[in-house]
Amino acid sequence: MRYLIKPLLICTFLFFSSVCFAQERLVLATTTSTENSGLLQILLPPFEQQNNIQVHVIAVGTGQAIKIGERGDADILMVHAKAQEEAFVAAGFGVERFDLMYNDFVILGPTADPAGINESNDAVAAFNKIVASGVPFVSRADMSGTHIMEKQLWQMAGIEPQGRWYVESGRGMGEVIQMTTEMQGYTLADRGTYLAYLGKTDLIIVVAGDERLFNPYGVIAVNPQRHPHVNKQGAEALIDYLTGQQARDLIRGFSINGQQLFFVYD
Repeated sequence: MRYLIKPLLICTFLFFSSVCFAQERLVLATTTSTENSGLLQILLPPFEQQNNIQVHVIAVGTGQAIKIGERGDADILMVHAKAQEEAFVAAGFGVERFDLMYNDFVILGPTADPAGINESNDAVAAFNKIVASGVPFVSRADMSGTHIMEKQLWQMAGIEPQGRWYVESGRGMGEVIQMTTEMQGYTLADRGTYLAYLGKTDLIIVVAGDERLFNPYGVIAVNPQRHPHVNKQGAEALIDYLTGQQARDLIRGFSINGQQLFFVYD
């Protein structure tokens, strides 16, 4: 009997140790741009280590991320469609929206630039020229923040995009950049993902600098009054971290080939 005591004690110790040191889980619904750019791989590990929390990332378009939050299938959102984010909070699905960071949208195209829009800073005029050229335009067509911005630009141009030239992909930003590269067409992208894909594409930025292309990111905790099962404390801890100095420094210092991908508010 005495030979069973030691193994039993070891097993009991290991069981209670695993319980005591088990990581808390937090579900973050975010955009493909934050995932594709590589930012999350830099930003999340310090938070996870400091708080003993494992962050499970669901990277989809902003529209899908918001739907996930509405269902209570995430604890926190990091997205980039401000009007939709504010509506999410106003409807009681989110607690409060916090400004996180920003960059801009850009129009990408082939170096030959058959639409003749290179170095323009008027995105709406550029969309009109793309249509006139008949060159393929690849849309994310997924209600992401990028797709929402694209739809707004078409509306401002007075155009209902349709026809063989308009390719509705239903894909994430990285895949769309690759598709557009293969087709030697045009697309709208966030600057961060484009910079992360520079080694995988020969597309260039043909339109940038239009103030309408401003791209702000926000972070929102899912409302525990709507979904009591969400990890309220974990979400609040992540918001405190993301809006704090350590994360701000990481965002500010995140660059590819010497180019900063995202910017923080002063």
